[in-house]
Amino acid sequence: MQKIKKETKRSILPNVSRGVRKRFIFFNQWVKKTNKQKHIGIHLFAEFWFGRIIENPKKIKKILITAAKKSENTPLKTIIHKFSPQGITGVILLQESHIALHSWPEKNYLAIDIFTCGQKTLPDKAITYLKKTFKPKRVEIQKIKRGLLR
Repeated sequence: MQKIKKETKRSILPNVSRGVRKRFIFFNQWVKKTNKQKHIGIHLFAEFWFGRIIENPKKIKKILITAAKKSENTPLKTIIHKFSPQGITGVILLQESHIALHSWPEKNYLAIDIFTCGQKTLPDKAITYLKKTFKPKRVEIQKIKRGLLR
């Protein structure tokens, strides 16, 4: 453990009382600082327009499992629900979070939600695979870093 010099202690929190500054320094000496991960997870929202319509639950399950594995995630459980007369929702629970697909064939639209946590997951690879599978003509993607660590 590194000792903090007196002048450094004052410069860390110059406008607070000595007691507060001491508690801050005491707490901070135990916090491990790392530059590798600055957030808990990545949340991707993708909108696919005018792509392949896949209404077969077995195919959707296979697609979800493959997307999970391509993004270095561990599949735990898959649930697929086929709506009548059309549309399908598939969710795969991952050890690292989830991937979900929701289709509206009558609108030529597929909504995709991928949330992964951990330093080794690659959610962008799942999106790449899903793009190859569904072949949408228009794609919109939002990427959000969740649980920012400060």
